Amino acid sequence: MIVKGFKFSGISSGIKGDGKKDLGLIFSDQPASIAGVFTKNIVKAAPVIISMERIKRGYARAVIVNSGCANACTGEEGIKRAERVAEAVAHYLNIEKEEVMIASTGFIGKQLPIEKIEMALPELVSKLDESSFRDFAEAIMTTDTFPKLSNYTIPTRYGDIHILGIAKGAGMIRPHMATMLAFIVTDASASCHELQRMLRKIVRRSFNRISVDGDMSTNDTVMVLAGGGAGIRVDASIKGIFEDNLQRICDDLSRMIVRDGEGATKFIVIHVKGGRSEGEARRIAEAIGNSILVKTAFFGESPNWGRIIAAAGAAGVRFDPEKVVLSLNGIPILKEGFQTGEDFIGELNKKEIIVELNIKKGPYEYKYFTCDISDAYVMINAHYTT
Repeated sequence: MIVKGFKFSGISSGIKGDGKKDLGLIFSDQPASIAGVFTKNIVKAAPVIISMERIKRGYARAVIVNSGCANACTGEEGIKRAERVAEAVAHYLNIEKEEVMIASTGFIGKQLPIEKIEMALPELVSKLDESSFRDFAEAIMTTDTFPKLSNYTIPTRYGDIHILGIAKGAGMIRPHMATMLAFIVTDASASCHELQRMLRKIVRRSFNRISVDGDMSTNDTVMVLAGGGAGIRVDASIKGIFEDNLQRICDDLSRMIVRDGEGATKFIVIHVKGGRSEGEARRIAEAIGNSILVKTAFFGESPNWGRIIAAAGAAGVRFDPEKVVLSLNGIPILKEGFQTGEDFIGELNKKEIIVELNIKKGPYEYKYFTCDISDAYVMINAHYTT
């Protein structure tokens, strides 16, 4: 898909040291309205601190992203190096340095290898092309096993609008937000305030409903840029369909992140029903979805459903255990306090599993998306620095 007015590139600058792509760039021909949501971790990486301030301007022209170095916990020197990268990008693109957003992902505590990045920038800029979004997607990967892209075309009475989303993430994934980066571009025109309103709501329904390992990153960033290349403004007549498709993009990307969880073998949906509020249902779903005992049981294909009930009961939500109904892929396991005796063992070896728990207290429900934890996850993270 071509998103009018946007170009992409991705190359190897030597940050990773293995020849893989590690430096990506998005460039908008015109100033693009921008919105963003960032990690709620108190420990924020240098690029997050800078981008959170710059995004207040409401527009941007470029986003520079590196993988292989998070530039987190690097102090004032980390801030200086990130700003130096943005200034160099602005020089080659002939734009203001404040129009350059920055994002990083990788190992925490190392200073950004500024010389390698500066030497690579001429090549990075020269390779900008409207069809090179896959190169960008590959450049921002760390432990990801595949690039994550999603796109939709929205037909309107004025013509077509295009939306393209690119994300990375496989480990250190936990809501608020989930090491995760996502960049969404559209050739529609929209105000930064409207984009921000939409994005906050959409992130709550997508990236904040996923977990791989329960850990929150220092670098999480989601940005939306609307460049206006299609010449179509998101007015009242198309706002609904535009927001719906933006939601679809984020839903797609967030689920790809879970499916690509480090060492994951199963995609698991936790569906909690019967809450007195959405918050109650959410707390139970998150407790189950982040339980290491639950996740390892699914990896081992163990029929230990008691771990699910135990996690739900520890969520801080009052319910009557004698009334709950627990099902797995539609097969009832527990009903009104008693095991049903239904055979669900064959469901445990499936790649997608739906856990449904009804606490029968009210009309609210919540879906949460997670994965199992395997021995491969342990090995990946035990040796990540090497």
